[in-house]
Amino acid sequence: MREDKSPYAAASHVPLIKSPSLRSSSPGKTSVELPEDIHPLPDSVTAYFVYPFTLEPHVLTMESSRRSTIAAHDARREAYLRSREDEKELRKREALRKIAPGFEPRGSVLVPTRATSVPLSATSDNAVPNAGPSSGHGHKHTKSVMEDLVDQLAALDSGAQQR
Repeated sequence: MREDKSPYAAASHVPLIKSPSLRSSSPGKTSVELPEDIHPLPDSVTAYFVYPFTLEPHVLTMESSRRSTIAAHDARREAYLRSREDEKELRKREALRKIAPGFEPRGSVLVPTRATSVPLSATSDNAVPNAGPSSGHGHKHTKSVMEDLVDQLAALDSGAQQR
C-alpha cells in the first residue's frame, strides 16, 4: 500500500531494458584486480605532508620582484593618465584664452584694462564736448559704448567717402 501512495509508484512496475552489449559481472568475481605489491596507506598521512622550506626564498624573491614590477607599471600608468589630463586641460585653457585673453578658469573675475596707453584725462576732455565751466569737477561724463560705435562708424564712413 505504501508504494501506491508514492509519486513514483507507476514507474516502479516498468521493466528495464538491458543493452545486449553490456555484461554484468558475476557476484563472486571482483571486477578490479589489485596488484600484489600495492602499498597500503597508513592510518595517518601527516608524515607525507612535508613543507619544502628550500622553495621559500625563491618564492619570496619572485613575489617581491612581481610586486615591484606591478608598482612600477602602476606608477607609469598613473603618470601617463595624469599627463593626458594635464594636456587636455592645457588645450582647453588655450582654447578659452583665444576667446577671452587672460582667462583663467580657477582665477578671479576678469577686470577689463585699457589697451591703449592714452592718459585718461586726455580722453575724458575729448569725450565731453559740451562740458563748460559750470560742470562739476567730481564726475566727468564718458562716452557710452553706443557713442563709441557711432563715432567709429562715422570715421569709417568719412574715410570711405574720401577715397
